[in-house]
Amino acid sequence: MSLAAQDLSPAARAIHALLPQTQCQRCGYPDCASYAQAIAHEGIPINQCPPGGDEGVQRLAALTGQAALPLNPANGQEQERTMAFIDEDWCIGCTLCIKACPVDAIVGSSKTMHTIIESVCTGCELCIPVCPVDCIEIEITTPGRTGWQAWDQRQADNALERYEKMSIRRSIYAGERPKMLEKTLQDKLQALQNFPQTVSKITDSAELEKKRRFVQAALDKAKASRA
Repeated sequence: MSLAAQDLSPAARAIHALLPQTQCQRCGYPDCASYAQAIAHEGIPINQCPPGGDEGVQRLAALTGQAALPLNPANGQEQERTMAFIDEDWCIGCTLCIKACPVDAIVGSSKTMHTIIESVCTGCELCIPVCPVDCIEIEITTPGRTGWQAWDQRQADNALERYEKMSIRRSIYAGERPKMLEKTLQDKLQALQNFPQTVSKITDSAELEKKRRFVQAALDKAKASRA
């Protein structure tokens, strides 16, 4: 489960401030805040952040007192900064990459071509595995520069701000979605009861009653779930 930066303890907040905020999940946690919390309170090693590289490990070691171990290869390697780009000729507009992007760096809508905002892409590569037509590729943007040499504090701050704003929007939508579903079902049920010809091609009264019971059951389930 993701954590908001304001929910972190003071110790975790200090650690979080030293992370590159790419939100790439290579550390094994859903976001940078969750990794910071795990370091501060679960004894998780500080060498699990490839985007921060060796310099990032040194920074964390100075703060936490942990040994500055080499990066854990299980989490990946320090590398040059990369950026995703979409082959627009092959994009089918499925929106899966938009949902996967942690920093809202992909624009587009359903069944329309998507594109990536180069200046805000963190190179997390989370959009790659979800693309069903393999139309997203990665290119190196900082040849010869890796870790914090390829990614500065301004970029980290911007990435964090975008991630937190997107997390809030997703949280609001997740909270509103059950209400929207409930209202849709309520409207559908009312229409089936009062004006069935406007919402269904079924004319047989027994079949209409069956459909009403089905919608009522769905509405009851939606209400119970929201409660």
